[in-house]
Amino acid sequence: MIDRQSDLTQPLATLNDNEQLKARSRHLRGDIATGLADPLTGAVPGDDPLLMKFHGIYQQDDRDVRADRRQRHLEPIHQFMVRMRIPGGVLTKAQWWGIDDLSRRYAERGIRITTRQTVQLHGIRKRTLRALMQGLRDIGLDTIAACGDDSRGVVCGANPSLSNAHRRVAELARATSDRLIPKTRAYPEIWYQQTPSGNDAASEEPVYGELYLPRKFKVGYALPPINDIDVYGQDLGLIAVVDNGELHGFNVCVGGGMGQLDTREDSYPRLAEEIGFIDADQAPEFAETVMTIQRDFGDRKDRHRARFKYTLDRLGLNWFLDELARRRGVPLEPARPQRFQHNGDRLGWQQGDDGLWHATLYVESGRVDDALRSQISGLLQQYGGRLRLTTNQNVQLTHVEDHEREQVQWRLDDLGLSWRLRPDSQAAHTLSCVALPTCGLAMAEAERYTPRLLDVLQRLKTQYHVADTPITLRLTGCPNGCARPYLAEIALTGRAPGLYNLYLGGSFHGDRLARLYAGNVDEEQFLGLLAPMLEDFAAARHSGEHFGDFLMRRHWLDTTPVALTHL
Repeated sequence: MIDRQSDLTQPLATLNDNEQLKARSRHLRGDIATGLADPLTGAVPGDDPLLMKFHGIYQQDDRDVRADRRQRHLEPIHQFMVRMRIPGGVLTKAQWWGIDDLSRRYAERGIRITTRQTVQLHGIRKRTLRALMQGLRDIGLDTIAACGDDSRGVVCGANPSLSNAHRRVAELARATSDRLIPKTRAYPEIWYQQTPSGNDAASEEPVYGELYLPRKFKVGYALPPINDIDVYGQDLGLIAVVDNGELHGFNVCVGGGMGQLDTREDSYPRLAEEIGFIDADQAPEFAETVMTIQRDFGDRKDRHRARFKYTLDRLGLNWFLDELARRRGVPLEPARPQRFQHNGDRLGWQQGDDGLWHATLYVESGRVDDALRSQISGLLQQYGGRLRLTTNQNVQLTHVEDHEREQVQWRLDDLGLSWRLRPDSQAAHTLSCVALPTCGLAMAEAERYTPRLLDVLQRLKTQYHVADTPITLRLTGCPNGCARPYLAEIALTGRAPGLYNLYLGGSFHGDRLARLYAGNVDEEQFLGLLAPMLEDFAAARHSGEHFGDFLMRRHWLDTTPVALTHL
């Protein structure tokens, strides 16, 4: 029992099963090493798959063939998803080539860029897991805290090469990530087979302790006017305040979260609230202070109510501000004026303050398949730049010298990649999660359905002469919100094969939640619901007005279709 955590004044046996598992795990070791060595199954048995999430690994199986294998009394085709920790999404060319090589050797579904600007590899078999993890180590990457009840990979909307302010924000994001990751020695012991050091176990996790956090904790840095990280969906969001090119500090917002359970009324998405301002250099320490308040007061009995947003709603924002001031020794300064314009990526070419160029390429659903994987790796041989992954699942080529830009553009043309600089406006504002066939939570298709969804929606927009108007669209296979659907102007969250809940009215800037408009609708039904809205939008919108704002102004969402409200 950790006496500094107020929620743990109750006996450990009264806490939820996950808390008890963490307590007996010996700082995330469990019996993972034994399970990896078992040749009789493709799985890691028992509770160890839960512990492996802290190591950035999800145990999954191919759900497309699960029923058939069950009928034949065969074990599921167990496989693993490995998620890397890449603060700010910044990679060297060598690291991308390394990821490319490792994905060809060990993964079955190429490379996937996530909405937290990192990389997932799917279809890893147990017998190759350790080799993959050591391969990542050799290129300077790891997977620690990419999943689990800890601080997830810190996202950063600042391209560090655009300006000195961008560069400073990116540095602080990386420093925050390094400060907040678990320090357990279980990770190198299991994956790199390092000999245990024998140091005092009590000091192994000086911040997390033996129970870590009640649930995951997400930190993000945004740099206006672009809210590409959806800062109001983060547990802790830091919004850069820049004046005359100089970073002064950050407006702080707390309590965002996208996940929910459709089966519980006390489960909901929530926008983060802006609470004040801090100086720039304080950001990493401030993030730790906020995270440890959640560590100490988050709900460890009801896991579904354990996220930071519920802690704030349970104890109150005023209580949190008082506790924050007590721990810091000073209250927050008032927040400073700032404004976002949109939450997408600026695709195409941009030039930084240092004269270097950057090209952002669209990648549908973040999926880098065989052809695109080869094209990107080949392209990197033609210039001396680097890469950055974005929270909108795209790839950014950075550090292109002025004399190289024309040659890079020619190479993009030769490889058939130049269209990715200027994709269809709807595609450029669409996100989807992986969903089927690998995600164990998915109830409907997402990534595999995205191409068709884009096609039918674009045809509908063309019918009403708004084809070139961008609308944020998010698609997920379940209500957990991995593609941040509840901030979109149009969102579909999976309920069953072919059926979705339809959410409408989020902000193009990412600062307003969408509303549930209809439940359990199929493609024909949700297109039928959208058609009159788009027709009205074409006829009655104000100049520059976005679709979500239009729906709110015209009160389209005040009445939910009665025939489609059954959840």
